[in-house]
Amino acid sequence: MLFRSFQAVALTLLLLQHAGASEDSYRMPDYGDHAPPAARPPADVRALLAGSDDAPQRDAPLKLLLVAGVKDHGPGEHDYPAWQKVWARLLAKAPRTEVSTAWEFPLPEEADAADVMVFYQKGDWNDRRAALIDAFLARGGGLAIIHYAVNGNQAAPEFAKRIGLASETGKIGYRHGPLDIDFGPGAGHPIARNLNRVAWHDETYWRLSGDPRSINLLGTSIEEGESTPQFWTTQQGPGRVFVSVPGHYMWTFDDPAFRLLLMRGIAWAGGRNVDRFNDLVTLDARIGQ
Repeated sequence: MLFRSFQAVALTLLLLQHAGASEDSYRMPDYGDHAPPAARPPADVRALLAGSDDAPQRDAPLKLLLVAGVKDHGPGEHDYPAWQKVWARLLAKAPRTEVSTAWEFPLPEEADAADVMVFYQKGDWNDRRAALIDAFLARGGGLAIIHYAVNGNQAAPEFAKRIGLASETGKIGYRHGPLDIDFGPGAGHPIARNLNRVAWHDETYWRLSGDPRSINLLGTSIEEGESTPQFWTTQQGPGRVFVSVPGHYMWTFDDPAFRLLLMRGIAWAGGRNVDRFNDLVTLDARIGQ
């Protein structure tokens, strides 16, 4: 009990230290003119991290490839290049983690060297992408797909066969604003551990192409009066896929709850312990006093 009490005090001090930072090298550099939502309370972060494993001391090495593209929204939104730059350094701080980057779409040799490819860009789907992604998943590679990377343009139904659900620009529903994500559907999944209902200020998508029965649903939001998938996983043979629809605003990537969820998804997609990135969850994150 004394050891657990010491751990709780140490974590509290760590959270407060990170929360006091101003110009942070592991934060997104630009939120635009938008006022960010309130910082996450330290008690909430402690609750999310409860029951963590000591995975970094014994988890297998992991090679990540972060794939970004041209920025396509205003300041503080869809800043794929800034995300790639910051998260490449952030994720590389984890033990036995090697991080590389690719622009727009990986070369075959870049994909061959990766255990997990993380896509944050305006998505697309074509024969070239299909050939590389299918081969990658068939050998047991993992994918993490963030926000607009779910876009498949007119080939969204084909893209959905690989990632579960996909969007076609002009046909989906979307909304910016407060999100109330219910993780009840993901209860029992390691990615959703300690998550129940989480509030963010970001963007949802719905009316997606694909078969909802093909996904393992983690979290939902109510849109147009119906429960809609916002976080899920799926498997393609030995390959694993994690998808996060939220990720529109840059402040979301600095929120410890979103970091925890996304980092767990990346680790899970690579077949690793979901707690391997826990030390990064609070690093320069937006945590209140």
